[in-house]
Amino acid sequence: MKNKLPVHVAIIMDGNGRWAKERGLPRIIGHKVGAESVREIIRTAKEIGIKYLTLFTFSTENWRRPEEEVNFLMDMLKQLLRDEVEDLKRNGVRLRAMGRLDMLPRRVKEELEYAERETEMNKDLTVILALSYSGRAEIVDAVKKMVRKAPNPEHVTEDTFRNFLYLPDVPEPDLMIRTSGEMRISNFMLWQLAYTELYFTKTLWPDFRREEFLKIIEDYTKRERRFGGIPT
Repeated sequence: MKNKLPVHVAIIMDGNGRWAKERGLPRIIGHKVGAESVREIIRTAKEIGIKYLTLFTFSTENWRRPEEEVNFLMDMLKQLLRDEVEDLKRNGVRLRAMGRLDMLPRRVKEELEYAERETEMNKDLTVILALSYSGRAEIVDAVKKMVRKAPNPEHVTEDTFRNFLYLPDVPEPDLMIRTSGEMRISNFMLWQLAYTELYFTKTLWPDFRREEFLKIIEDYTKRERRFGGIPT
């Protein structure tokens, strides 16, 4: 399995609210338990040798949620960054972020920047948090940056355009997982997912742990990726 491991796995972590509702609990409890799934999946990804793990953490659309919930999520993110940075450093995990990060509260942005600086030399696994993120916004922002550079339109290619995305040095995902049973990609990495293998599970994110993650990775290793070609 090692030779066919995905280099980059992206996950839409969906279902925290439904998990809490099914148990008659406040939505914030679902988010807290979901954070435990994040820790376990990061540990498992590093253990098996995945090099990049992108987690859809907070979308631009999520700013429209009730203010109380948004404030809770921002405070939880700030605390998690503070609590986990030393563990990430010890375990060779680099933390990065992508999205319209200027929309984040200053307290969160400062904690995020600190965690990125403290872990930037780590090479075992890179964890990317998609924060205040929208796939369409990323493409729009890339176009704006490209126009400011004023390139000759005849010289624009997929490769040159890719250089203006949020993290152009990161390889495109090999595998995208979405939890909770929803069968859509919800404005996530629209450019990068062009040839990504997709896996949808009905498991709600707080219940998504090591065993199911490994099962999905095993499923991926049995797939034949063609990139628009034919089997060899």
